[in-house]
This record gives sequence, C-alpha cells and structure tokens, in this order.
Amino acid sequence: MPVSSIEQPSPDYDGKVNVEEFWESVSLEMVSRGLVPSNRQNPFVVQPSFHNWAPWIGPQTRGSDVVLNTEYNKIHQSRHPNEAAEFLITEERLTDEILKLKAVVPKLCAAAHWCAMEAVRSLCKECGIDSKGSRMDLVMRLRKEMQDRSTYDKVFSKVWGASGGWAVFTCPCAIVYGVKFNLRAESPRDFSDLLLSMKHFPNVTLYYFARGLATHTNIREPESLPFSPHEGRLMDATEENIRLASAGHVKVSLPWLASKKPVPDEGGHPLTGSSEHYALYDRFHEANIKDKKDVLRKIELVPELCGWVNSQCAEQLFSGMRKNNHFLNMMTSSSHTVYF
Repeated sequence: MPVSSIEQPSPDYDGKVNVEEFWESVSLEMVSRGLVPSNRQNPFVVQPSFHNWAPWIGPQTRGSDVVLNTEYNKIHQSRHPNEAAEFLITEERLTDEILKLKAVVPKLCAAAHWCAMEAVRSLCKECGIDSKGSRMDLVMRLRKEMQDRSTYDKVFSKVWGASGGWAVFTCPCAIVYGVKFNLRAESPRDFSDLLLSMKHFPNVTLYYFARGLATHTNIREPESLPFSPHEGRLMDATEENIRLASAGHVKVSLPWLASKKPVPDEGGHPLTGSSEHYALYDRFHEANIKDKKDVLRKIELVPELCGWVNSQCAEQLFSGMRKNNHFLNMMTSSSHTVYF
C-alpha cells in the first residue's frame, strides 16, 4: 500500500490513539478471516491510517490506554528552528540509509538482494548516474554525486520519503517493552511518541541519534523538559567539560543505577528514585557524532554503564528478524503487526 494513499486524519486529530480499541480491532480481523472467503470481502480489515494506528506498549508499561502516534506531523508540520539545526543529515548517514533501501516489487519476487539492488539502481537513474555495476559501485557513485546539492536533495527525498520500519524499546536484557510500526521512515519523533506514552520515563535512553531525540522531545514538552538536566547530557556543555570528556579525564557516576536513592526525588523513577533523564549514544553509533558537545553523551563516562550495559539489544533483535523480512513484507499491514 503506497504511503501516499493512506487516509489523512481529520483537522482536529491530536495525535492520540486508544491502544486497547486498536488492538481489539486487529484481533477481530484475525478471527474473522476464518469466516470470510478473502480479505477483500472482510468488513473488519484494519487499514493503515495516521489516526488509527497504535503502537504496542504493555498495559503495565504505558501511562494509559491512550497513547501517542504523531507520524502525520512528520510531513505536515514544519520543524522548530532549534530542532531543524539538529537534523542536518550527513552524507555518511544518508549513504547508510541508501544501503538499507528496498524496492517495491511484485509478491512473486523472493530475492531480497535483488529488491535492494533494484531500489539503488532506480535511484541512480533518477539522479542521472550510471546504473551499471554492483550495488556497492552504485552506492559509491551516489555518495560522490551527493556533494552536489541538487543530487543530495533528490537522494534525501527518496530515502526519507520511504515508508515502513520498526521503532522498538528494549531493556538491556532484550525484553521488548514497546514497538511502533511506522507508516513513514523512522525518526526521533517515533521514539518520543513511545517515551511520552510510558508510565515512567526511563532514566537513561540509548539511541543512535541521542541529540536529536533529546531536542525533539524537549521541544514537544517545553514546560517539563523530559530530558534534563543539561538537555539530557551527562554534564553541562562547557568548554572545560568537553575537553575533559574528550581526553577521557572525567567520569559521571550515577549510583542510583546500582542502588535506589534512600530519599527518592519528587517524580523519581520507582526503581531508581531519580528524576534525572539522560539521552546517550549507543556504542555502535557514538563514533559518528559530529557535534563536539555530544562527547558528553557517551556511555563510557558512566562507570555504572561502561562495560556492563548491552547497547545493541535493538540491533540484535532486528538482525534476528531480518531473515523474516520477505515474509513479513508480503503480509497485510495488520498481519505484519501481529506476527512481529
């Protein structure tokens, strides 16, 4: 189903969805399939829409049965100036996303590699670049041409105009607490939706674009500033702190990660007693940081996390799911959410 054909929400849609009602309707569709000849004749089919498409968050984890899904705002709301400055996409990140591209192909096509190859080849043709050669040859040509602004814009619109993907929240022991089935390409907004829908905001959030997540979430909630202190950094972003952290000469202890605070903070997390909330980079992506202040978002600064926390749980989950990609993509949207 093309993203462009998804039903638009009403003008008064506030980005809130009743999660119980949504998953009840999906369950009804699954049961009704045994009673009708085909999906085409099934009156209970749940079609993707911006206003009736809910994430899964466990009943003990979410704040209420009403959760957030603000995907419609990805393309129909301009970014706050402070947020726009954080979302400059580097050529390196755009190249990584090109490598993940998948083409829309008939159901009879069972070769995932062929699908990806055709997506990159099609992008080369659109940019007027030679489309012959291996997939990596094509990606390298695109990267070279992206130095030209018009080509960069074409590639950006192609990649970020794509649909689909999963946004997942796990704990360090790989238990999934929430999953969002995206209609459009994943962004910090999706994880912010999940975080703001949870009963208790996590004290430490590990994400590949931690700066963007903290900025977006704080802009959405300016009165409470969910990521604080220091905008979710471990220290104030002074030149001295940045210098010390870059040289590896400073540590920031968070003792409440190991032992709950004897006197909990007001509004503190029930397991730690702390009301502090940090957005840090996972180990795999922290080498790609561009802003010098992001050195204050590294796991290695926290003795209670360094060498202990598994920051790759979500990547490992996706790696295990990758072998099922073809079969999941052949399903209807609602079946995809159930079998995930």
